[in-house]
Amino acid sequence: MQAFQIENIRSFMKQLLLQDTFDTFLVSEVSVTTFASFRIDGSLHPEFYSQEEEQALRQTGRTHALWQELRPFCLSVIRGQRQPLSLQIVLQLPPEKSRELVLKHAPFLDPADVFGLFFNIRYRGDVLTVTTGTSVRSFSPDRSLDTAWDGFVRKLLEDQDLL
Repeated sequence: MQAFQIENIRSFMKQLLLQDTFDTFLVSEVSVTTFASFRIDGSLHPEFYSQEEEQALRQTGRTHALWQELRPFCLSVIRGQRQPLSLQIVLQLPPEKSRELVLKHAPFLDPADVFGLFFNIRYRGDVLTVTTGTSVRSFSPDRSLDTAWDGFVRKLLEDQDLL
């Protein structure tokens, strides 16, 4: 786990809310506090979709909304004259990319045992922090996956001039 303090909050929020930088990530949860508190669970509800859409969704195995699908809703809650009191977004690397990372950097792990590679975005009191996290179903003293995930997030932030 690694924490990155983001100095240029305006640039980060612009990329998060107005650009497609994070659109391919899955959303675990969102919590925004403005004049009221808003919470979004990123879990998809297959019964909402038509039979064709539900079948296509099941074929992909996707169980959570993509950031590109929820970004407009989050923007509408945040947009206004005042900054939110707090914001927390938990994003997850999609399973196919997670699998690639595991096979490349932690081949001793079964990719099916990796529940998720997450990064948490937390804004509160003019401080914006991005924290990485891994969730693995089995214990391993080896930290190769953690190190690789930390590096992946660092590179993503650096490539976008956010660090």
